[in-house]
Amino acid sequence: MDIRAIAMGVAFAFMWASAFSSARMIVADAPPFFALTLRFLASGGIAIAIALILGQTWRLTRAQWVATVIFGICQNTLYLGLNFEAMQTIEAGLATIIASTMPLIVAFAGWVLLGQTVRPLGIAGLVAGFVGVAIIMGARLSQGIDIYGLLLCIIGVMSLAAATMLVKSASSGGNLLMIIGLQMLVGAVGLGIAALALESWVVNWNARLIWAFVYTLIVPGLIATWVWFWLVERLGAVRAATFHFLTPPFGVGVAALLLGEQLGWLDALGVAIVATGILAVQLAKAPAPT
Repeated sequence: MDIRAIAMGVAFAFMWASAFSSARMIVADAPPFFALTLRFLASGGIAIAIALILGQTWRLTRAQWVATVIFGICQNTLYLGLNFEAMQTIEAGLATIIASTMPLIVAFAGWVLLGQTVRPLGIAGLVAGFVGVAIIMGARLSQGIDIYGLLLCIIGVMSLAAATMLVKSASSGGNLLMIIGLQMLVGAVGLGIAALALESWVVNWNARLIWAFVYTLIVPGLIATWVWFWLVERLGAVRAATFHFLTPPFGVGVAALLLGEQLGWLDALGVAIVATGILAVQLAKAPAPT
């Protein structure tokens, strides 16, 4: 792995983790489902426009359409929608930690439900990851965490893990940027329906809200997505996913700096253990040396 790939991997982890803090800023002043609907309409439209300029088409294969709909609903409508709703009462750092457990959930489900082989390093990583989460949850529950918001985050990450297991790849057959844009529009449809049914368009317009929305749209929404697929193409999915171990410390660090969220010693210990567990699980997936 060269220096450029490492730098891009670290940048991706930071951008992905920072999205939770910017989301927390958005939902403080705008209804979450409406805000996400606007975000996905804008980012999806931009992605599709660029895809058309590059000569891509929306004539997808059947497998690509299935993947587009599943990920659009599970990732954009459910995962992000539930996280935005939850962050009205849940701190951004905690939401980041819960979301970062997705690789652990996928590995555990594949091992228990599908009979996939997991190396001893991977098993140790799973144990460490869930122990770290338990430490963090124990500390937060003792401080009076909002259970409803916590459950929304858990349901969200479970839906993303399920989609990841159901759909192995959407990129075979080309038109990758078009697929990304269409996934965002699928998410916008689901979120728009939820917004019309459950929310009122009441927005407290201010500079922080506008900057947070623009940042979320461009940096985690478009740039991080492009960097991720660059990493997958250059390193392969397994090695690229190794950088996910950086998201828990980045997430809680950004939340502490930008939002003033408190980080106790039990939180710090739990974050370190979770990050180590994620790294171990991802390293265990790498091909064994010959």
